[in-house]
Amino acid sequence: MIRKIIRIDKEKCNGCGACADACHEGAIDIINGKAELVREHFCDGLGDCLPECPTGAISFEEREAPEYDEKAVKEAQKKILAKNQTMTAHVGCPGSKSMQIQRKETSETKKLSSTADQVSRLQNWPVQIKLAPVSAPYFNGAKLLIAADCTAYAYASFHQDFIRNKITLIGCPKLDQVDYSEKLTAIIQKNNIQSVTIVRMEVPCCGGLEMAAKKALQNSGKFIPWQVVTISIDGKLS
Repeated sequence: MIRKIIRIDKEKCNGCGACADACHEGAIDIINGKAELVREHFCDGLGDCLPECPTGAISFEEREAPEYDEKAVKEAQKKILAKNQTMTAHVGCPGSKSMQIQRKETSETKKLSSTADQVSRLQNWPVQIKLAPVSAPYFNGAKLLIAADCTAYAYASFHQDFIRNKITLIGCPKLDQVDYSEKLTAIIQKNNIQSVTIVRMEVPCCGGLEMAAKKALQNSGKFIPWQVVTISIDGKLS
């Protein structure tokens, strides 16, 4: 049948997952860092996801599509509730799914925590991408670290292994709901940046930060060595 249904422009999508969270029917998933309408018969065509998209990637179109199946939606939601009996049913971005991480403290970890160098390695302020100046003396000759907010909490030795000897910028495209690429492009263009390290979490919404940094590197017109490091939710390099 011909009906109104959403359309997702993947070129504009930054993978923040806001649309997936807003879709109560569970029609949208985040796949490879991009939003996709994976269950057309779950989309009711009302567009709760439209106002949540920070990049304007979602619009309406009229085309051939299966009829909205309210019964199938309710059945899918029941299965999710049954699967997560001790949790609130999660529909949307996998990065916002609740989980508990259990760790055992051994004599070795106690020894490390008591002898570890706990001096902060931070060399600049502010660190939020939104607040950072485009030009500053500390950017001259800097090794730039662009990190997702959660990485420092998940990875125990973040200061020692990542912040040390780098200028740090942090952000979360899911919470800020902005495209950082323009600001990062200006920083890279106007300063003598020596290298860029992007540290992200394994969750899909972090793809927005990685894509913004890569876009900034490309748009800057400079050839700068860069790397992407991914950290798992339980704090391991993956």
